[in-house]
Amino acid sequence: MPKLWSRTVESHRREVREAIVATTAALVAGRGLRGVTMSQIAEETGIGRATLYKYFPDVESILVAWHEQQIAGHLAQLAAARDAVADADERLQAVLETYALIIHRSHGHHDADLAAFLHRDEQLAGARKQLHTIIRDLVKAAAAAGAVRADVAADELAAYCLHAVGAAGALSSPAAVRRLVAIIVAGLRPG
Repeated sequence: MPKLWSRTVESHRREVREAIVATTAALVAGRGLRGVTMSQIAEETGIGRATLYKYFPDVESILVAWHEQQIAGHLAQLAAARDAVADADERLQAVLETYALIIHRSHGHHDADLAAFLHRDEQLAGARKQLHTIIRDLVKAAAAAGAVRADVAADELAAYCLHAVGAAGALSSPAAVRRLVAIIVAGLRPG
């Protein structure tokens, strides 16, 4: 019986934590980073402030948890795009397109304070490294298949791809994003 009780408690804790994170994200989206307090989060979540503080010490820590969830979700989307295609060249294009669409959809969705807060520290460093590794490995596989130039190091080509895909945030439509990815991929072709 203790194991069942323990799983139930853990399940409840996970649900409360997820509710806190989701509520905070919604409040910040509506009011901005500086317009949200722990009291508001507790009230909107339907829990006491003391309970809220057992989970998180401040609004910023909740947002860090939310951002970690977002990053993990994006990396999972990229892995799914990669795994859905067998051809090395198509895999690279699918991942680049998925990443470009993520950038396009998320551009302008946060106020400047929130964006500066979320992108300021080491939490992104690990995700950027993972992303670079994913693209580098796809470039290597596509180069081995003859679809991507082999005269430039895969790390350099991955950096080229990631920097070029960053432009997707300024584009006006998903169709424009797809054209951008086609141009990026064309730049990888053997000369």
